[in-house]
Parts: sequence; structure tokens; C-alpha cells
Amino acid sequence: MTSRPLPAFITPGTAIDFPPDDAAMSEPNGLIAVGGDLEPARLMAAYRRGIFPWYEVGQPIMWWTPSPRCVLFPGALHVSRSLRKVLRRGAFRVSFDRAFERVIRACAEPREQDGCTWITAEMMQAYENLHQLGHAHSLEVWRDERLVGGLYGVAIGAAFFGESMFSRESNASKIALLTLCSTLAPAETALIDCQIVSAHLLELGAQTITRTRFHRCLEAAAETPSPFQSVSSMRTS
Repeated sequence: MTSRPLPAFITPGTAIDFPPDDAAMSEPNGLIAVGGDLEPARLMAAYRRGIFPWYEVGQPIMWWTPSPRCVLFPGALHVSRSLRKVLRRGAFRVSFDRAFERVIRACAEPREQDGCTWITAEMMQAYENLHQLGHAHSLEVWRDERLVGGLYGVAIGAAFFGESMFSRESNASKIALLTLCSTLAPAETALIDCQIVSAHLLELGAQTITRTRFHRCLEAAAETPSPFQSVSSMRTS
């Protein structure tokens, strides 16, 4: 019986290189490295390679590049009739980077009965650092002055790596995603990385593509000027 290959181990504080893509494991799908740290330089080097961290409390940092990859091209977002009605009522307001820390903490609230969350305190601090450096962004959905939904992620050019979203009112997170798509849509190469496929994302218009195609799309999107550089606040139409 042959043993399964093990992911590369990264020592914290060492060089930020990651193994080549063909070193990614097939089971679990896409695990390419373990260890390291969440310093901004390592995180951004990972995202430029299409690699992201995902782990839970008590586990080492684990780095992933799954194939197939779940992505959403902004023009492919499905907007239901009910959501269009909500938008026409104008009850929600959407802002950009107004409350990043509140959004990531809302996303980190446990949603399962076991109370677990993959957005650890270490992860929150890491992405707040990226936000301060201008790499991580949030979209907030407000009803009056109440934060009722939002999402956050990392932007490289016209590529947006969606990390998580939350909703405290029906449709709030969908409005955040719609606004994100509207912001990215003018860039023909725009790409939203959804990372892991789910039935919910597929219903919204996401699709799965091979790792090879994902890297081609990411390379094109990364070379496109970022729409986030000129956006200060947004409202739903």
C-alpha cells in the first residue's frame, strides 16, 4: 500500500515561497501547505498564486488551492425578481470600507450548533492588517444605521477573493454581492473567487473551473486596474 503525499510544511518567519501547484493534494482537495504565518507579505504572495488559508481553532494554518475552483464572473450573477423588488424599495444602503472590523466580526459569529468558526482571532487580525494596507475591503449593508449584512475579501487588480459574508436580514448579503458585482463588472477580466463550491453559490450564478483556467483568469484580472481604488461609497440602485 502506497502512502499519500503530505503537504509542504512552512516554518513561520521563513521565505514566503509556496510549493508548485502540482504539489497540491487531491484528498483533501487542494491542500498544498501547512504552517507558516499570516503576515501580510505571505498572505499576499499566497493570493497572487491563488492560494488561501483556511483552518479552525486548534489546527495549524492550512493553505489551499482546490480544483475545481468555484468562481463568479460578475456579469453572470443571477438576480431574482424578489431581489429586484427589494432593490426598488430602496430600504437598504450599501457602503464600502466603512466598517471593516464590524463586518469581519459579524462573519466570524458561529452559525452552527457546535459554535465553531474558521475565522479565528488570528485570522481577524491578519485581515484587519491587510485592510489597513489597502488590500482587504468590505461592503456593508445598512438599514438606517443598523448593519444588517456585508462581505469582505482581498482585492488584487480586478480579482476579488471573497472570504465570507453575513446577513441579519433577508437578502442583505445578496445585496452586498450584487453591489460587488456591479463595481467589478466594468472590468472585462473581473473575477470573484468563491473558493469552495456550494449549492447556494451555484444558484447565484457561480461556476466551477479547473485550476489551470482559474490561474489564467486570475493573471488577467490581476493585471487590470482595481475598481476599488476609485470607489469610496456605494448605494443600491
